[in-house]
Amino acid sequence: MFMKYQIACAALALMSSVPAFAQEEPTSPVTVTGSVGLVSDYRFRGVSQSDRGMAIQGGITAAHESGVYVGTWASSLGGWGRFGGSNMELDLVAGYSKTFGEGTTVDVGLTWYMYPSGADKTDFAEPYIKVSQQVGPVKALVGVAYAPKQQALGNWQSTATSGIDNPGDKEDNFYGWLDLSGAVPNTPVTLKTHVGWSNGNPGLGPNGTSIAPTGKYLDWLVGADVAIPGTPLTLGVSYVDTDIARVEENYIRPNFMVNDSKDFGKSIARSTVLFSVTAAF
Repeated sequence: MFMKYQIACAALALMSSVPAFAQEEPTSPVTVTGSVGLVSDYRFRGVSQSDRGMAIQGGITAAHESGVYVGTWASSLGGWGRFGGSNMELDLVAGYSKTFGEGTTVDVGLTWYMYPSGADKTDFAEPYIKVSQQVGPVKALVGVAYAPKQQALGNWQSTATSGIDNPGDKEDNFYGWLDLSGAVPNTPVTLKTHVGWSNGNPGLGPNGTSIAPTGKYLDWLVGADVAIPGTPLTLGVSYVDTDIARVEENYIRPNFMVNDSKDFGKSIARSTVLFSVTAAF
């Protein structure tokens, strides 16, 4: 009887250990994350790329535990942002990120901006470096992106009315920025702010657009994100503006204005309030 009791106890112990053993699954060295969202206006460095209209956006990133990552991001376009007639911006991203000490992260990579089905010479490459630091609830990020001389960034025609024609010209572009963000304690709210400075092609590029339309200018953003508890959804609202003066815009009109019938003629760089809804996965 005692032996049967011992056997029964041993069998019970063995069975109770099986589920624990089955739960020990190997951790994947690759993490895949992504999101899809809708914005009331796609602003790239303060300038509308969707003709001050709505845009659908989404992206996916695969990150290895070593710090290497690759990803892609896309958005619908309109007006100025179409870069030669494309209806979509498609970005390919690759880089390496590493954390040092107490929450300091260095991220080095390259973004390849593509405009499928657009005119020739629209794509360009832009290397970047970002350094972020977590200080309590606040995260600070400083970034620098420099696109070396390329035809897509060239000043082929300095203004819409100058008549200066310089096909094949290559120009570079510099962008520096500072981001601050922080969660409000005991709430699903995150506050954020951004300021950036562009220095690049001051006129019209090969397809009547430029990522730094007036050469040198500031852009900024102040806003908040609200994570909806129990869902993957985040709602966002932000105020966006630039210091591009109207007199500067006049030199690159009619390209640099809204083209649809509702808001025809309006500036695509003036202040606006943006709304967004994003689902993460």
